[in-house]
Amino acid sequence: MMNSEKFQKAIERIDSENANDETTEAHNGKSYPKELLYSQRMTAQLLTFHPEASEVLQIAARAQHINRWKIPRDRYPMDRIGYLKWREELKRMHADMTSEILKAIGYDTEFIDRVAFLIQKKKIKKDEESQILEDVICLVFLKYYFEAFSLKHNDEKLIGIIQKTWKKMSEKGREHALLLSYSDVNLALIKAAIS
Repeated sequence: MMNSEKFQKAIERIDSENANDETTEAHNGKSYPKELLYSQRMTAQLLTFHPEASEVLQIAARAQHINRWKIPRDRYPMDRIGYLKWREELKRMHADMTSEILKAIGYDTEFIDRVAFLIQKKKIKKDEESQILEDVICLVFLKYYFEAFSLKHNDEKLIGIIQKTWKKMSEKGREHALLLSYSDVNLALIKAAIS
């Protein structure tokens, strides 16, 4: 973990923003603002998956969903095109908000631009840090959210989601994904989806 004063301030500012999320999630008997918990899970998973992560990558992971609730999904048409527009708008907002925080703390333009580039998930498969971040996003989904997600959807939809998730990941990411803990039903689904 980075210990520079600027880095610590950046994490504190990101956490302070995400602590404003009124949607809560229970974890280990405690209630947390949903996006604050998500951002902490991103950091933990990143440091497990890629312990030597740069300061840029650690900040991008922490800020991945900063203030996500400010652009609700239902502001866009509930179809594929609406979903993609929503996702693009979110990425821009997350990048802009994080850039403002980093600028106020005193990071240089090159550093800020690199964090924004990663948050916007550009050049996955071509940029190493973009791919690491994408792997971590997928691993956090599979580790913390897939079980609950699976209860709301049929097998056909779940297999499609798993296949899309698998395509986004590197070989190392896929290896880590298979080491996570799943229910027997979902492990069978994952194996069916990737076979």
